[in-house]
Amino acid sequence: MASKAVKTVAKAVSEYQYPWKEKLAKHKNELSRGVWGYWNLGAWKPLHISGRRRARLRKEVLLAGEDWPYDPERKEMRTKMKGHKCDRISAERRANTAKLMEQMPEMLLAYKKRRWEKKMKEEDKNK
Repeated sequence: MASKAVKTVAKAVSEYQYPWKEKLAKHKNELSRGVWGYWNLGAWKPLHISGRRRARLRKEVLLAGEDWPYDPERKEMRTKMKGHKCDRISAERRANTAKLMEQMPEMLLAYKKRRWEKKMKEEDKNK
């Protein structure tokens, strides 16, 4: 008989372990002010509910399938890449170098032609 009473009490306690609806109603005004606290008349006021209890309440609400509108908006992701730039672009530079090396004979001929024309101009000028 006593074990039956203990089982019913244990069942009632497990079902009513954390009353999130009452807690949410109690702290609704406080949670809407901010995640960590808020400014009031030039002074920072922390929330009356601790971060651990706030997280537990949030978890219970989300597990129950309800919406939790008190999270701060997500910031934009960083677009800056990590690592050294030279390591990231080395393959691109090698491909560009190979392409330029194929054009090297024409480039050398053009350079020699320009130098020859400049030399000829200076000789004509000196005469």
